[in-house]
Amino acid sequence: MSDKTDHPPVPEAFAALGVRPSILRGLADARFETPSEIQALLIPRALSGVDLLGQARTGTGKTAAFGIPILQRAQKGLATQALILVPTRELAVQVDEEIKRIGQHTPIRSVAVYGGQKITAQMKFLRHGPEIIVGTPGRVIDLLDRRIVSLENIRFIVLDEVDRMLDIGFRDDIRNILSRVKNLHRDAAPANVPDESSDGESSSNGGPQTIFVSATLSPEIEKLARQYMTEPVEKLIAPGANDKPTVEKVEQYYLSVQPWDKYRLLKMLLEKENPDLAIVFCRTKHGAQKLAKKLHADQIECREIHGNLAQNKRDRVMKGFRGGKFDVLVATDLASRGIDVADISHIVNYDIPEDPEVYVHRVGRTARMGATGKAFTFVQRDQGDELTKVESLINMVIPLGVVEGFEPRPTPDDWTEEKPLPGSNAPAAPPAPSRYERPYNPSGTASSTPVTLPTPPRTLGSKIPITRRHRRRR
Repeated sequence: MSDKTDHPPVPEAFAALGVRPSILRGLADARFETPSEIQALLIPRALSGVDLLGQARTGTGKTAAFGIPILQRAQKGLATQALILVPTRELAVQVDEEIKRIGQHTPIRSVAVYGGQKITAQMKFLRHGPEIIVGTPGRVIDLLDRRIVSLENIRFIVLDEVDRMLDIGFRDDIRNILSRVKNLHRDAAPANVPDESSDGESSSNGGPQTIFVSATLSPEIEKLARQYMTEPVEKLIAPGANDKPTVEKVEQYYLSVQPWDKYRLLKMLLEKENPDLAIVFCRTKHGAQKLAKKLHADQIECREIHGNLAQNKRDRVMKGFRGGKFDVLVATDLASRGIDVADISHIVNYDIPEDPEVYVHRVGRTARMGATGKAFTFVQRDQGDELTKVESLINMVIPLGVVEGFEPRPTPDDWTEEKPLPGSNAPAAPPAPSRYERPYNPSGTASSTPVTLPTPPRTLGSKIPITRRHRRRR
């Protein structure tokens, strides 16, 4: 006798969007119940075959929004029908895992390809002709040049995080890949390939269906994106995506600090907040290495992730973080678009980003899919402009936070950007930057009253040292 509790109920809200039963079973197993706003908008239109530009806040389920239609419309046994391009290795793994999870009851297979891993290992999986390839641009070009992958069957092209994919760093690679697709379809009509749902529908524009999605979409990037798409292109914007790119349920604060006090403030913040899982973002690889080393020296269990790490070590770090084996991840921005861990409670911008859109993607690592979270940004005296740019982009004033018990120190006599020399003494430093010392107030009405962060309640969790908290989650 079967136990009905082993089979979660089918999410009827997804069924109403036209999703087939085999995918609904995967969604039920993954505990999907109600489509997010971007999923409700994008899935029905993607199933119809039109080219789409989708914009939604970070953490609202964009991967499922484009993954479900591809799983439904792909044909079993036809290699490389879908190519999903992403900016980072971590995001390639994440997207591939999500598609596998949703499509576990379908015959459609996906493979992630990315640099830092031996190409021979990836070739082994590609020999079986997976229908979906998720990859970073450089590795995809390598596979195309070696003729290991062919685009002759391509029916779907996705650019995830399209704002990053079409910036200066990736633009040439994207043009390289998409021009090959265009040349394939220039003189020939697309194959009339029926999909598994037997609707026999191919892209309505006569070529591969293109779906470009992101949390932010500037007019310049949209103009570039449309060059690779076939009109008419539908632009779908989830409610609130333009108004405030950061997730509403994230409590955001900036912490005023001098550079010589940043580490001490971080250590005190982690002790006060006692995060379940936290990511601390640094601007450079060297900065991330140095900070992780300091935290280890102070017995705070953490790991670092940045571009200098070998791929196998990056994979181990991410596996440990997802498994709760340590609480603090020190990262550069390569991780800001490649981490989808449901229980991240805190984001700390140890270095405020120069690009305000990077802030959006960093903060988007917490409060995902309806959860709550906190984000703290360290701001030095000369960084008021960077904070203003962030606030202008997210259309809100970030309040000043004060960590209880933290007292600014005087400037060391021999302070350098690297470190103060031992044994130095100096007169008191001027106060750290405040809201009143920098030009800001686009609305003219926002309050600038500092907000004092409350001391965490003395619960069991706050009594356990952060160096040992990970053990109780195992």
